[in-house]
Parts: sequence; structure tokens; C-alpha cells
Amino acid sequence: MADHPRSLGRQFWTFWSAAALANVGDGIRVAAFPLLAAALTDDPLAVGAVAAAQFLPWLVSGLLAGTLADRRGARTLLAAADTGRVVVLATLAATVALGWATIAVVVAAAFLLGAGETIRDTAAQTAVPRLVPDAQLEKANGRLVAGEIVGNEFVGPPVGALLFVLGAAIPFAVNGAALALAVMLVLSLPLTLAHRVTTDTVEVPPATDGVLAGLRWLVRQPMLRTLVLVTAAVAAADTAWFAIFVLYARDALGLGAFGFGLLLATGAAGGLIGSFAADRLVARFHHRSVLTWSMAVTAGVPVLLAVVGHRAAAVVVVVTTSAAFAVLNVAALSVRQRLVPGGLLGRVVAASRMVTYSCTALGALAGGALAARAGIDAPFVLSGIIAVAATVAWWIASRPTTGGDALGLR
Repeated sequence: MADHPRSLGRQFWTFWSAAALANVGDGIRVAAFPLLAAALTDDPLAVGAVAAAQFLPWLVSGLLAGTLADRRGARTLLAAADTGRVVVLATLAATVALGWATIAVVVAAAFLLGAGETIRDTAAQTAVPRLVPDAQLEKANGRLVAGEIVGNEFVGPPVGALLFVLGAAIPFAVNGAALALAVMLVLSLPLTLAHRVTTDTVEVPPATDGVLAGLRWLVRQPMLRTLVLVTAAVAAADTAWFAIFVLYARDALGLGAFGFGLLLATGAAGGLIGSFAADRLVARFHHRSVLTWSMAVTAGVPVLLAVVGHRAAAVVVVVTTSAAFAVLNVAALSVRQRLVPGGLLGRVVAASRMVTYSCTALGALAGGALAARAGIDAPFVLSGIIAVAATVAWWIASRPTTGGDALGLR
């Protein structure tokens, strides 16, 4: 039976199911890795190194992941990356179960799993345009973001913490089992995802041109270049205040650990709402306006906490910013998938993420330093300043004269 024109189709939902399993596994590790690190050492630097090791691969191998995505098919890369992560998780689970684990082993495992994630996530973004019609990109990306939020924030972390209580090795074994199921689902996808096939009419650098080709191409595209920079700035602003939000919640709002967890869960609900609403918002208001307002809300609304130190204000902030950030991610990703030639999409995705993750790390450091020097409210003010600058920059760069009118960027 043919899929309904508005349906995303069986192949997409198979792909979505594999991504959801991978995201639940990632969420399990979000809780299990710090718990394991804390069980092995009391050194805060060592515990922090485990967290850093999971994100470092984006800076070290992110561009290489983009090149692989343009040279190999998404189906092949997704299966290979997750199979590699299954092997690492099985080894880590065995090491923990046998009592051989050290903090160095955990850091190494975190880095290898992060490297696999860079390959998987980059390949996944190149696969979506080949699984759904162009008109369904926003809807498809919204559902993928929703699955990511549910897995990474709602389901995975509490499951990971519970499993760790039952046995330190169990969450890593369960994570590996979830990824093994994801691999089987990916391998059931059609062979059209196994090889790169492009019908682009514009000249693009071949995959053999190396890891910097995507970054060079992006620099020459004014609108996309600005979109990457302003979304990276917004991500940095979001991280700047969120990095110290636990201290603000404790000192200004009087929330304990449980109350802070409830507040974060409320924010995750906002993100879920935003991911489901994104395609409808784009259909009604077009990309340019949706991106503009989502940037302004994501980075601008936190200023409220510098003015009103109240729990109700905190709920408003976490819900609205999480929803707006989800909309921003869906809209920006869909624009990139439409405007970047298929033979270069992997490298451009990787270059964009490298810029974003670098700015995110700097934002966290800046927020902590600013709070230490100027007070706990200062990062919220910084976020508002960045909101104004990023929103104005995007609005100017995305005017129809820049060529964005073909996508309704108005």
C-alpha cells in the first residue's frame, strides 16, 4: 500500500526507530558515565575529563566524519559507527564487571564513543533528505529532534541511574544492546542509502578534496555562513547561562537537587512541544521569520531571570527557551539540507557542528567566568546581548536579495 502523501513513510520510521534507540542509549550514558567516574575517583578534574572526552571528538574528528559521510553511504556509516560503539560498550561493561576499570579506561571509552557519535550524527543528517520528500523535511527533522529529546532527557538518564544502582556494568551493557538493535534496523533500510548518489547541477568539491572542503564552501555562502555563526552564538549564549543555572536555582530560587531535576524535565517538555510545532510554524511563517524569532526567544528570554528571581519566571524561561531552541534546530537543519549540494552535505554539516560545539564550550567557560566576576545574574544579561546581535545579523543577512527567497526566507 502506498504511503499517504502527508505520511513520512515506513522507511523514515524505521530510520527514526534506530535513531530513537541510539538516543535512549546516549541518555543512559548521560547518567551512567558521571556516576561511574565518581565511583572511581574523588578528583573533580578527572570526573570533568570524562564529560569533556565525550565532546572532544567533534573538535578533533568532526570534519573527518563529514568527509566520510560524503564518501560513503549513510546506511554503511550508521551501521559501522554503531557497531563500533557496541564493541566499545561491551568491552567497558566487561572491564567494569571484572573490577578492572580505571578513570583512564573510562576516559578512553568516552572518547571512542564520542568519535562514533560524530560519524553517526553526521551521516544521519545526510540521510534524511533521501528518505522523505523535500516538502516533509521540517516534519521529519522535528520528529527526529523529538525522539532525541525523549531519549536523551526523559527516558535515558533516569533509566541509566536506576541501572547503575543495580550494577555499575549494567547501563553500559543495556546501551550496547540498544545500539545492536539500532544496527539491525539500519541494515533493513534500502540499499539506496548505501551509496552516495547525487544529481546536483552545481559544481561541488569532490569528497577526495579533504576535510576542509566543506568549511571552505561554507565560508563562500553569505547566508548559510551567517546562519551557522548566529546559531553558534545563540548556542553559546544558551550554554553561558545554563552552565551556572544549577547554582542560580540553588541560591536564588532555593531549589534542591530534586526541584532542579523537575525544572529541567519541565524544560525538556518545552523542547518536545517545539520539535512537534516546528514544521507548522515554518509552513505558516516561512524560514526567515521562524529562525529570527526562535533566535530572539532562545537567547533573549533568559534576561527575565536577571530581573525576576522567582520560580515561576524560571519555569517560563526553561519552557520557552527549550521550545524555541528546538524550533531553531529544526528550521536551521532543514535550510541547510535544502541549500547544500548533496555531495557536500556531510562536510558542511560537520563544519557547522564543529563551529557550534566550539562556541558552546566557550559559552560555558564565559558564563562561569562572568558569574564569578560580575555575579550570578551576569550570564543572563550576556545572553540577552547576544540575542540582539545574532537576531539583527541574521535578519540583515537573510534578506531576499541574498538569494534566500527561493525557500520562502522572508
